Amino acid sequence: MRPRCYRTSHWLFVATLAVTTGCASSLFRDRTPEAALEEVTESGTPLVADYAHPYGLNYVKVEAVALVTGLHGTGEDPPQTPQRATMLDEMARRQIEKPNEVLASPDTAIVLLRGFLPPGVQKGDQFDLEVHSPSRSKTTSLRGGRVLEARLTELAVMGQQIHAGHVLAKGEGPILVDPSADGERDIAASTRGRILGGGVAIKSRPLGLVLAQNHQSFRKSIAVAKAISYRFQSYEGGQKIGVAEAKTPEFIELKLHPRYKDNIGRFVRVVRSVAVNETPTELQERLVLLEKQLLDPLTAANAALRLEAIGDELAIAKLQEGVKSQDAEVRFYSAEALAYLDKTDGVQALVDAASEEPAFRAHALAALSAMDDVTAYEGLRSLLNSQSAETRYGAFRALWAMNPSDPMIRGERLGGQFGYHALNTDGPPMVHATRSGRPEIVLFGADQKFKLPLVLDAGNDILVNGLSGNEITVSRFRADSPDRRRTVTTAIDDVIRAIVEVGGEYPDVVQALQQAKRDGALPGRFDVDAIPRSGREYDPDNEVAGESDPDNENADEEPAAGASMDADYRVGTPLPDLFSNKK
Repeated sequence: MRPRCYRTSHWLFVATLAVTTGCASSLFRDRTPEAALEEVTESGTPLVADYAHPYGLNYVKVEAVALVTGLHGTGEDPPQTPQRATMLDEMARRQIEKPNEVLASPDTAIVLLRGFLPPGVQKGDQFDLEVHSPSRSKTTSLRGGRVLEARLTELAVMGQQIHAGHVLAKGEGPILVDPSADGERDIAASTRGRILGGGVAIKSRPLGLVLAQNHQSFRKSIAVAKAISYRFQSYEGGQKIGVAEAKTPEFIELKLHPRYKDNIGRFVRVVRSVAVNETPTELQERLVLLEKQLLDPLTAANAALRLEAIGDELAIAKLQEGVKSQDAEVRFYSAEALAYLDKTDGVQALVDAASEEPAFRAHALAALSAMDDVTAYEGLRSLLNSQSAETRYGAFRALWAMNPSDPMIRGERLGGQFGYHALNTDGPPMVHATRSGRPEIVLFGADQKFKLPLVLDAGNDILVNGLSGNEITVSRFRADSPDRRRTVTTAIDDVIRAIVEVGGEYPDVVQALQQAKRDGALPGRFDVDAIPRSGREYDPDNEVAGESDPDNENADEEPAAGASMDADYRVGTPLPDLFSNKK
């Protein structure tokens, strides 16, 4: 998928431009993509896309009725509804004693869970769950609650009853409610939240191709699978095998190639660009056409994808020439394809694109993370010092996708609950939290400190007190257990660890950090889900790199006091797969 291009009509009046590299300039953009494709047509070689369409790229919604505990009086005795009946059936299946008494407790509540199984999900993969109270519920807040294990299925309501399909996943965990939501004034926000990585798939979803009806035969199915497996192989049990297998006359099963493990969408697009039964002569003719298309900004994205699908030295040479182009689009698409071919020629172009051009950033980071080369690794490390919050965090996630065991970004799992990473970076101090994917706190600058005085709430029963002296006391007060207390320095690292040590969970830490930022006790920047977004428009008119980057424009601005996570912090739409919910 190429970033959308914005082209103004004044390009129609441009007459000349010096061309120093032999590549089409970005000034010659007065044609439509359709016109450009007509000028340089594709050869008659059939591609996989001419025979088949993808299967298994949709998201599957799974739902469940679940029980929340630990609400400290904000729950309810649920009314007689289909949700209550479903919950009672589940409690009977689990042999829970006195189920009606459990439901009557103000510390419990019935909630609805919803999650989406992504394409290619494998057994054991984790994904986010949305949590909210039913429409007739009188629950006032889910803050501090924990969802007990529930079975997630595809649901349907028929005849006033809820009917469930096969169990596809299980879910449980602490609920992350917007820390700024006021339970008295905003009950709607207080009765919904997320469980980050709380869903676990118990079945793998197949990925494959379905042949068009007029091409369905074992002969064609085998021919298409053979072409794909000739281009892509992986290792299984130490043996090299093709990634495609013809299962039936109409279905070909695909195994994800390791290079594309975090970008399933691109893998399928490249597979569909593979030629079927192409002769050497036809390949040479097609390479000539693709070279012309690659050097034209209007057709560069498609041409780069097809050259990547060819994947041999001749195709790589064409892409290497594209990286030298003066046109930003040609340069980027060529570099992106080379990265998935594990060639380093385009690494610097991708690093520059991630740093300077928001429209290319998500795709550039995904491509760099797919490489197995120290040059790409060093390029991503350099982006950790960027002024842009989403560039920095995007680079961190790309490094994690490249090698989660890397000592620089590995971090630890605090309390067995969430990822915690304190990075020694040279950029401006920043604290980043997530509300999607895996629960995670990242400190960009390990030695950050809180400003005193401060008093923070961390959940329902943890108080962070720094009103006197040069230390901070973290205390937990709970009616059913002894008080717990830790006294630490003003270092953010120490306070986070103390909250977990006294029994706090990820939502409690996020609440404390957000309140600290709101009250001015957190000097550095605080961002939530600053993830690079795909789908941004690329504007070739911008003469200054990064000019259209909303994150760069506001890099020194701080969130308005009291603003909520939903309203204030910029939340990007994650690029599928690289920033997915897989652990």
